[in-house]
Amino acid sequence: MKKLLIVVIVLLVAVLMTQTVPSKQEHKEAMMKAVEEYVEEEAENRGFNDNMLNKLGKNVVVKTIETALNTKLKVNNYYLLNTTHIRMKGKNQMLSLGVFGHVFTFDKKMLREKLEESLKAKEELQNEKQAAKESARELKKLQKEKRKRERELKKEERKRERELRREQKRRERELKKQQKNK
Repeated sequence: MKKLLIVVIVLLVAVLMTQTVPSKQEHKEAMMKAVEEYVEEEAENRGFNDNMLNKLGKNVVVKTIETALNTKLKVNNYYLLNTTHIRMKGKNQMLSLGVFGHVFTFDKKMLREKLEESLKAKEELQNEKQAAKESARELKKLQKEKRKRERELKKEERKRERELRREQKRRERELKKQQKNK
């Protein structure tokens, strides 16, 4: 009888879990709440006054993160619970766990680390782009210099050819004069 009771309880809990798995939207809302709290806390820690410009900056950060979550957030449904993850640096990073109708999100320390990683990755990408642009400019400059040298060489070659032709014509005239004089 005890075994049957345990099985029934386990089945009831499993059914309850499957019926209360949070949706993707609930995961996003919980994460955005955590992000907003984090941004607010960071602003206070850094001594930013609560003026319109700071609110606008906070809103920009929150909206940027929200846009990233909308496009990159993936949900893994395991029937009894689900997780969300986002792909960062080629790895899937778990962001939240949903069970019994509640979403457990990452802690603020993890959020800070991930935001800093994201900012560093963005800076590295910008630096790489800048380096690529500089490299492209340098390559373009070198190609331009090469074309200029080639033009100068062709110009000098044409000049030598003209001089050779003139010299040849002058010799021919001298030869004709010598032949006439003989």
